[in-house]
Amino acid sequence: MKNNSYLFFKVLSTELRAKIIDLLYQKPRTVSQITKELNTDQSKISHNLQKLSLCNIVTSKRKGKTKIYSLNKKTITPILDLVNKHFCTLCVKECKAKEEYK
Repeated sequence: MKNNSYLFFKVLSTELRAKIIDLLYQKPRTVSQITKELNTDQSKISHNLQKLSLCNIVTSKRKGKTKIYSLNKKTITPILDLVNKHFCTLCVKECKAKEEYK
């Protein structure tokens, strides 16, 4: 039987999901907005949002016919805040390199 942390990180383990999470960390977005910003097929975005939603990493709310996706503010946003703090404090060279690519 696999442990919870393994299953949690497995959900996050694709590059596309990481990019989606990065975008949603900045602000909520629709599938169309994510598709346009990542220049990826809408079906791939929708599939990956579904996987992220199954673990409540991503939540959605309806506004008319449109679904707006955001990160789970209770759990995932604080985790990402800690990851960013850890990365920029303890992975100084990588953090500086990341800033150069912005």
